Amino acid sequence: MTAIIHIAATVIVALAAALSVAHALEFPGKMRLDREQYFSVQQIYYPGFTIGGASEPLGTIVTVALLFLLPFGSTEFWLALVATVAMLGVMAVFWLVTQPANKLWTRNLKMGAIGSTFFQTGAGSADETDWKAVRDRWEWSHIVRAVLASISFVCLVVALAIRS
Repeated sequence: MTAIIHIAATVIVALAAALSVAHALEFPGKMRLDREQYFSVQQIYYPGFTIGGASEPLGTIVTVALLFLLPFGSTEFWLALVATVAMLGVMAVFWLVTQPANKLWTRNLKMGAIGSTFFQTGAGSADETDWKAVRDRWEWSHIVRAVLASISFVCLVVALAIRS
């Protein structure tokens, strides 16, 4: 059972890392866009990334579950703990930095009820008057999230390799 949970955590966290890394790889090109282009491009993310974004809380939950199945103090346990802390960091950055900008980017976007509700959830909304500052926070937040999710993924892979 532990192996199945470990593999599930690794796969789910890999998806979370892939989505954040995809955003991070777009950084150089998106920083060249003017306001109109940037606002237009931002709208393409929300249908697909909303579905894939479920991998972040799910990956966090499964990674926490894995902690309870591993022997305390073992190398695998410590690696899973680092993976868990990194995924908690991914979630914290999302809610504290990314989501306020998402509320701005999606406020006039036609979405289904679930997407509309989700993207208007959370404290505050970014101020459009300095759209470049909002853009920078959103873009850099994805780089930070990519690093954290990648750390989590690597720790889970290494822990899985140690088990074999």
